[in-house]
Amino acid sequence: MSLDAHLVVRRGDFTLDVRLTADPGEVVALLGPNGAGKTTALRAIAGLRGLDDGHVVVGGETLDDGHRRFVAPERRHIGVVFQQYLLFPHLSAIDNVAFGPRCRGASTAQARAVARDWLQRVGLAEHGRKKPRQLSGGQAQRVALARALATGPRLLLLDEPLAALDARTRLETRAHLRGHLSGHPGATILVTHDPLDAMMLADRLIVVEDGRVVQAADAATLTSRPRTDYVARLVGLNLYRGRADGTAVRLPGGFTLRVGTPHRGEVFVAFPPSAVALFAEQPAGSPRNTWPATVTSVARHGDALRIELSGPVVVAADVTAAAAVQLRLEPGRAVWAAVKATETDAYPAGAAGPQLP
Repeated sequence: MSLDAHLVVRRGDFTLDVRLTADPGEVVALLGPNGAGKTTALRAIAGLRGLDDGHVVVGGETLDDGHRRFVAPERRHIGVVFQQYLLFPHLSAIDNVAFGPRCRGASTAQARAVARDWLQRVGLAEHGRKKPRQLSGGQAQRVALARALATGPRLLLLDEPLAALDARTRLETRAHLRGHLSGHPGATILVTHDPLDAMMLADRLIVVEDGRVVQAADAATLTSRPRTDYVARLVGLNLYRGRADGTAVRLPGGFTLRVGTPHRGEVFVAFPPSAVALFAEQPAGSPRNTWPATVTSVARHGDALRIELSGPVVVAADVTAAAAVQLRLEPGRAVWAAVKATETDAYPAGAAGPQLP
């Protein structure tokens, strides 16, 4: 079943206004910072929060039109996996999974047969008698997923399904989850603030900030061509918006960046921290963008050190520990930053694109 939704929810000074579609078999991730409206969107689709305007249509059936039509959550035939899983603590794993089929009219024997089949599918056949407190975090997540899928839902909603897991369990469970989602014939909406979860699990990513969609793309486009400062930080890129005249891009503060590809009009310019070179003195030689900068912070970032710099261009640079020692990089240190034009990627911003500082 497909999803076609225009979600308008007003809550005090906050307004969610998001258009969202998902095709059968497609996994769409809603990604964004805390407070962006992701969980509100999920609750509106599930019927746990009514719309103030817009619509929710699943498989051609209108579930909410913001006015006269509202289908109760229990009648929407939507499976939901919450962040804390919300398994019934007094029921075994098999009875948790059987709960949905029983609510839909199946006999106890039929419901338990369906539950056994789903526990087998998620690799927990031998854990059917265990109560939730006897399960690991990853096992509880899989029971919650099996419970959501056991009723054959038209639409599956996942709210931060991996957030409660430790790093190792998260890695293993993510791989299992991707396999199960690929077998779900209906659409799936995944809410997360973790870019790796979104990119590993979803076919398409929709970024929401302040209740609005700011970017919708596949993972490859999102990681290479972000359109907001939040997305750029998320994928580890420096991002700027300016006005291009050929290969010169003038930033709002007046600094001009040289880029490798000529453009006209409003553009974004992106480059990774690894493309930024730091020098004790102004570099000479091959043509490049150079500017004086001051180190504001130094932090470990994988095998490198992430250096945050202020100046005419606020930028992040990744350097080796040896280079940091040689340049005596510490907060307050004055250096020169440089980026080759060929290391930058410039692309049109569009008239309605978000503004960056």
